[in-house]
Amino acid sequence: PIHKSIINESQPFTGHTEYIAHYTHTKNEVMLLASKSMKVALLTTHVPLSQVSRLITSQKFEETLKTIHRDLIQRFKINDPVIFVAGLNPHAGENGVLGLEEIDILMPVINKLKLEGMLIEGPFPADTLFTEKYIQKADCFLAMYHDQGLAVFKHANFGLGVNVTLGLPIIRTSVDHGTAIDLAGKGDIDPNSFYSAIELAIELAQK
Repeated sequence: PIHKSIINESQPFTGHTEYIAHYTHTKNEVMLLASKSMKVALLTTHVPLSQVSRLITSQKFEETLKTIHRDLIQRFKINDPVIFVAGLNPHAGENGVLGLEEIDILMPVINKLKLEGMLIEGPFPADTLFTEKYIQKADCFLAMYHDQGLAVFKHANFGLGVNVTLGLPIIRTSVDHGTAIDLAGKGDIDPNSFYSAIELAIELAQK
């Protein structure tokens, strides 16, 4: 992991995902957190919450879903992957009463890709999406923003999750946590996510 605020003292830097995508000339990279029990991808990554809504466009949403679908098949060897999508707004917009992004952006793209043969469900209210009945059905979840997806993922899998960048021409895995600079040198760091990242990289390379 890296400390973004320290890096930004030198030059603008959003994160590894965008940095590696830039230098591999990748346009549709996707951040995915994976564990043995679930996978959660993000439509937007390390951006202020106030910017999330305007960053969600039909083009970005469609490209993200296609990248996830392709890499679940090619990298993870999941045939006919099922993707469940979280809504942006409370109650997934409540038929437009609590927001229109679901109606104007998410649903048209989902319907289009379903007609093309992709197995996509949603948008679902995020507060009930990450429950056992959906976890058992979904090969991957797509959250609209960082904390919407990762708060749930890390609660269930902290120390066991792996950060994977989809859409790259290379395999890239990392830990599911930050730098924890305050713990440096104390000898009580949990290395399990690091081990999991190495194991998943080897597994993906062998598939």
